[in-house]
Order: sequence, then C-alpha cells, then structure tokens
Amino acid sequence: MNAMSGHFRYTQWDPQLIISQIITIQSLFYTSLGVLIYVSDCLTGHSPQLSHIFNYQELTFKSGHGRLIILSYLVNALFGALVLWHLVQRAKPCLDFSVTTHLIHLLICWTFNGHFPSSMWWWVLNIMCVTITCVCGEYLCLKTELKSIPLTLSQKADV
Repeated sequence: MNAMSGHFRYTQWDPQLIISQIITIQSLFYTSLGVLIYVSDCLTGHSPQLSHIFNYQELTFKSGHGRLIILSYLVNALFGALVLWHLVQRAKPCLDFSVTTHLIHLLICWTFNGHFPSSMWWWVLNIMCVTITCVCGEYLCLKTELKSIPLTLSQKADV
C-alpha cells in the first residue's frame, strides 16, 4: 500500500476477523440480553424461559413483565454500543454490525416461533435498538478516532 494513498489506517479485507467479530458480538448480545431478562424475570416472579428472548408476543406494554422485557432490549442496545466501541473500534462499520446482529436475531426469532414476526411492536423495538446501538456505537468510536495523535514519543518540549 502506498504510504501517501490518503488513508489513515491500513485496512485489508479479512473475512476471518469479520466473522469472528460477528460471532463475538452476537454472543455478547444474547448473553447481556439473557442476563437483563433474567433479572426482569426475577423482579416480576416469572420463571426464566427462552421465549422471553425469542417470542415476540412477550413484548407488550400491557404487563409489567412485558415492559421490563422491552426495557431490557433498550438497555441491551446501549450495551451493544459499548461492545462495538470495544471490538470494532471504527465508526464506519457500526451500522453493518448493528444490522447484522439484529438480522440474525430476526432469523432466530423466525425459526423459534415457526413464523415471521408480525407484531408491530417487535419491529418498532428492534428498529429502535438497531438505531440506538449504531448511533451510540458510532459516537463512541468517533470520539476515540478523533483523539489527538501524538507525533513523538518523547516528552512535550516547550518552544
């Protein structure tokens, strides 16, 4: 790569890195969501079940438990932004990783329920979560990318 090509960082297509990032982000997505929903189950006296993560009928404003599950998804979106900031470290691919995580979640929910999610609230919630994860992740990554870059390793000299 030419040193003067106009790129700040050297980037190369690395499918192995991208796939490992997707797997890690997805694993952390479900781990944190599972912990948050487990806490909401304990608070409301419900027994923990996978359906609380994958069944779109659980997402309802009609019950306190449903509202806590919705809140769990929203808090998990913020956690997802921290994961993007830590693992991806670049603002540009945050949208790709956010959408990929939720598309995989859509496919798993579809498989778990046996039919395509038809609840408007499931779609609204997941679009909100993608948006929160992406925007907050991009913000955190941009803050890191825009930090001053030291030009020397020595102590700052007064001129």
